[in-house]
Amino acid sequence: MQADLVIRALGALAQEHRLAAFRLLVQAGSRGIAAGALAEQLGVPASSMSFHLAQLAHAGLVTQRRESRSIIYSADYGAMNALMGYLTENCCGGLPCEDKAACTPQPEKETVL
Repeated sequence: MQADLVIRALGALAQEHRLAAFRLLVQAGSRGIAAGALAEQLGVPASSMSFHLAQLAHAGLVTQRRESRSIIYSADYGAMNALMGYLTENCCGGLPCEDKAACTPQPEKETVL
């Protein structure tokens, strides 16, 4: 990962609401969360949440898709893992580290009715 992308990602996360939103998106996995639901959960006005999500998207940390009238945001696990890899690449004295820190979204559980 290039240093300019790392700086952009860290800058996007260096704000309370964006960090909280990103953490919720990581927890949500691939199903993601609608922008309005994120705003509601964080107690942030919808217009502010849109701004924060745009910053995270610009940093490459989240993706978005349209479902009906909602925009659903999801964490980009590849970008998150690349950022974590960059930050920890020298943590083992320059030797390759185990890849146990990599994160992948858990598959959604099927709901049995």
